[in-house]
Amino acid sequence: MTVTTFTVSGMTCGHCVNAVSDELRELDGVRDVSIDLVAGGDSSVTITSEQPLEPAALTAAVAEAGDYTVTL
Repeated sequence: MTVTTFTVSGMTCGHCVNAVSDELRELDGVRDVSIDLVAGGDSSVTITSEQPLEPAALTAAVAEAGDYTVTL
């Protein structure tokens, strides 16, 4: 298993967390997504996956969820 942690800016509520989590869970090999919401600030995202994930895939998944900024 691989654990990847990065920051997402722009989430403000539980709906944002759910949208981002749902998109990330669709990536191949993702087992778990955990988000520590900091409303309007930098939220920590931790993903457990079967293998390392491509940064471009993470960024694309978060972009699909909404207008958020990813910092890897």
